Amino acid sequence: MNPEDILGAARRLKSAKLLVVLTGAGVSKESGVPTFRDALDGLWAKYDAQQLATPAAFRANPKLVWDWYVYRRQMIEAVKPNPGHFAISELERLLPQVVVVTQNIDGLHKQAGSSDIIELHGNIRRYRCSANCRGNPTLLEISAWENGLPACPHCGHWVRPDVVWFTEALPDEAIHRAQELSRQADVMLVVGTSGVVYPAAALPGMAKEHGAYVIDVNPVRDEISTIANLFLAGPSGEVLSQIVQALRAMA
Repeated sequence: MNPEDILGAARRLKSAKLLVVLTGAGVSKESGVPTFRDALDGLWAKYDAQQLATPAAFRANPKLVWDWYVYRRQMIEAVKPNPGHFAISELERLLPQVVVVTQNIDGLHKQAGSSDIIELHGNIRRYRCSANCRGNPTLLEISAWENGLPACPHCGHWVRPDVVWFTEALPDEAIHRAQELSRQADVMLVVGTSGVVYPAAALPGMAKEHGAYVIDVNPVRDEISTIANLFLAGPSGEVLSQIVQALRAMA
């Protein structure tokens, strides 16, 4: 990793009034969170994503889908934020405004201390009524989520994870705010995402079209690298920690 590139990234961030950080599965993977398809092992190896994460799958076999998400949540609860998460959180204390836009559903950014987080794909730690009987979404507190498939206390429909499944649209408020902030950002920092899942993958291009400086951090080049002003090769825990260190030295 070129020290001059780290310093150049830090200088760009230092001058930013609004930094938007777009994160993907690569950040969580550094904590040990398997990607969706990596988690299809053991008893789940005979299934594919279309059998486990669509509204149609839930209607056809709600208990199967529920058990799959219990399994995934148990894996996620066993991991902790990594240096990449903490570096992103630290940026809030060094810059005027930092907003995290994440495709991850594990809640690790919040655990690390980030305060303004847009969760494009929801959060596996939250639950809602599958019929949204009290508004969209109808969030519910589930204390014994691992003990069978619960029913909504208001209407009796099954409870589901508050995550975005295949074929579902992203929450309007989340994607609209992410798009608006992307258009306003001075710098967009893209971390651990390959840039192939839309509509999130369109945000860096939108930011650049409106004048933002785009920095892509990933171990290997990806779709975002082709439009980024600066590509920094390496895991987020290493690259972002170095950027934060350089920013502190400028204070």
